[in-house]
Amino acid sequence: MNTSDANNTPQCYSLKSPPFNYTHPISSAYFSTIFSTLGITSNLIAFIVLVKSFRRMRNRSRSFFLIFLGGLVVTDFMGLLVTGSIVVSFHFTRFNWRQVDPNCHFCNFMGMSMVFYGLCPLLLSATMAMERFCGINRPFERSTNMSKSRTVYMVLMVWLAAGCIALLPLIGIGSYHIQAPGSWCFFNISSKGSDMVFSLLFSFVGLTSIVVSFLLNTVSVVTLIKVCCGQDRTQRSRDHEVEMMVQLILIMIIASISWCPLLVFIAQTVFSSDPLGVRKLLLYLRFATCNQILDPWVYILFRRAVFKRVYPRFDWSRSSIMTLYPYFQETARRLTRSSLGNNPGSDETGETTKSNVTPPSTLKSPD
Repeated sequence: MNTSDANNTPQCYSLKSPPFNYTHPISSAYFSTIFSTLGITSNLIAFIVLVKSFRRMRNRSRSFFLIFLGGLVVTDFMGLLVTGSIVVSFHFTRFNWRQVDPNCHFCNFMGMSMVFYGLCPLLLSATMAMERFCGINRPFERSTNMSKSRTVYMVLMVWLAAGCIALLPLIGIGSYHIQAPGSWCFFNISSKGSDMVFSLLFSFVGLTSIVVSFLLNTVSVVTLIKVCCGQDRTQRSRDHEVEMMVQLILIMIIASISWCPLLVFIAQTVFSSDPLGVRKLLLYLRFATCNQILDPWVYILFRRAVFKRVYPRFDWSRSSIMTLYPYFQETARRLTRSSLGNNPGSDETGETTKSNVTPPSTLKSPD
């Protein structure tokens, strides 16, 4: 009898079955409702601001960056809308998963949504870092090869990659199971079989995206500082580059702080073979949700248009902010000269050349 019941139990209920007796405050309805409402509202505001900015934007590189930001905002908005609506509805209705979803279709859908909308922001951040790296370090190649349609294609490819990973448990690599307190589904974090493979894959893809973003953004920032601190007549055109890099770095920092605890926890649980800590899993999941809430505010707040309203007396039409601080400019030039020494003796060569040129006033006309 028991063997027959076990064989007839759907996979998503095979390890844990509702109802759950878990009443920790971190799993309360208040957290889920506040996080979902705040995140959806923030992303909706950011999307409206992005659409208005895109219509007024004439800078080509900036328009590409706005397309990536738009993809990130849409992803975060849909992720909170889909997963948040399920979790909040469970807390208020307390529906029975076994009755509502006897064949695990609904649970599999939510598990796929959690994986898809979790990996997309990380993969998009890495793609944005790659685009900025090419735009700053390879501007001529990028200008000839990049277009708005190709940018949209890159966003779609990121969504496709995340979707393919989310589908793996449906073909036997990993499995989706209902999780305590019974309001959500996620893949089974285990050190056995295919569950271990998928757990490590999810953790590896997420951590790799963060590392790639960090490395590419670091090189881009150093290159940008070198360019901005150089004697360039097109200095003011670099203000858009600085603004985009500031926003991208903040997105990377938020993603790292939000997602690293969960990704490291998953890998640590798999390698240590310890029982899954439900409290830690829920806590780190809250951290990861903060990424979808804070991402839109990076673009809403950290724009020159906002700074102009906050500091209206400041002359924002002047040359790049980097040039307003000569001491910082000189210090940055010295630091970047050694790190990106494409022409390590460029300054000295320039000074030597200038010293060898005879001033016009000293030249004598031939008799």
